[in-house]
Amino acid sequence: MESISTFDIFKIGVGPSSSHTMGPWRAAEAFCKYLAVKNVLGHVSRVKCDLYGSLAKTGIGHGTDIAVMLGLGGEDPVTCDTSGIDARIAAIRDAGRLRLAGSRGIAFDYERDILFNKSESLPFHPNGMTLTAYLEPDSGHAAASISQTYFSIGGGFIVQEHSDAPPSHHVKLPFPIETGDDLLRHCQQQGKSIPEIAIANELAWRNEDQVRAGVLNIWHVMLECIHRGCHTPGTLPGGLNVTRRASGMNEGLLAEKTSFDPAAVTHETAANLEVWRSAVRSCRQDFAHTLKWVSCFALAVNEENAAFGRVVTAPTNGAAGVIPAVLCFYDMFSRPDEARIIDFMLAAAQVGILFKKGATISAAMGGCQAEIGVSSAMAAAGLVQAMGGSPARVLMAAEIAMEHHLGMTCDPIGGLVQIPCIERNTMGAIKAITAANIAMDSDPASAKVSLDGVIRTMWETAQDMNSKYKETADGGLAVNISVGISEC
Repeated sequence: MESISTFDIFKIGVGPSSSHTMGPWRAAEAFCKYLAVKNVLGHVSRVKCDLYGSLAKTGIGHGTDIAVMLGLGGEDPVTCDTSGIDARIAAIRDAGRLRLAGSRGIAFDYERDILFNKSESLPFHPNGMTLTAYLEPDSGHAAASISQTYFSIGGGFIVQEHSDAPPSHHVKLPFPIETGDDLLRHCQQQGKSIPEIAIANELAWRNEDQVRAGVLNIWHVMLECIHRGCHTPGTLPGGLNVTRRASGMNEGLLAEKTSFDPAAVTHETAANLEVWRSAVRSCRQDFAHTLKWVSCFALAVNEENAAFGRVVTAPTNGAAGVIPAVLCFYDMFSRPDEARIIDFMLAAAQVGILFKKGATISAAMGGCQAEIGVSSAMAAAGLVQAMGGSPARVLMAAEIAMEHHLGMTCDPIGGLVQIPCIERNTMGAIKAITAANIAMDSDPASAKVSLDGVIRTMWETAQDMNSKYKETADGGLAVNISVGISEC
């Protein structure tokens, strides 16, 4: 049984896509490490990347080519300067050179060295890529080149061809969990909550203080992303000319404050996160305005994601706005302590792990139900946990949220994570809140559909779904809406 951590589900990275940006980026980094282990890194003269299937069909719109160049160049998505990505990529293309692993300068011809094989797909997974390093004659290696194939399987996870799961996924957990029934049984037998079971398992990798600090850091990155998105106007890159809306919504909602001093949020202090949080909390909190804030939070994250900003994969980049929006809604209007924030995140992660094990979190495998659907289920579970719901109600909320995302297709216009992806995050967030409220007022013993049942159904639906609705931009809105760009 594979052991998956909370910090595998929640990962800090760069937009716009976990499977098409984060995964290829990590694959390129892994290839550099592989070359170093083989003692040939210093003898590489050129590196070529072949992209297949969905990575090839929507790679440009999702920034796969950019991710590969940055990964080969030794940059890390957690720490890189996101503000200068365009300039650094332009420099590589103009100079025709790349610093492999951040150290060795090699020739790099974009047109020759990144190939989009749109008519080919590798058998293991639609998101396949092969990296080939060509070696100098004095390398001492028997062959003139060395290759590795990687698959980006969703949520930023990668698998190397013919390899097993990474060592960190082989650890023995005190409470092994493969299904929702397993999780519920552990809670009942141990008299523990879902977050308590989660922490007990996390101790296999790190101590409790590290777990709690790590979760709070993830939350802070989410909050910073919302804040940036709420204060960044303009047009998103990619050719669709989509106008960013979160900043306008934020400004309009703040103009209707009830008790906060308007002078406290000036142009100069708008960038202060805590000042902004105080302002939001002082705004009108009737249903209509609260609903607008939830949408604003979700739009803010996914506009940042679409602009190659720093986000948290939750569990994917395309669905990165759902969980932050729901948690920010709870934080702003319920003002919980840190313990409840941590409980929200740990419960949400456990549900994400169940979907990854029992189905998929890859849109290339399961359509958008695998991204927005899973993130909505996670957010609903987290919210019920934070509100004090029982383990059974937590799982019930997750089931309700996913049940009403079953069959959702992934059909990005122009191969970009913009339309319909950004707005879908707002819908997923609202559905999560609705599911949580229904679960809190329901008896789980009377539920007709279990979480395990909906996970099985989602996987069966994914297998039945036509490939043109699985992040290929070959069907749906992607082919029925004329946008004037020719990505796919």
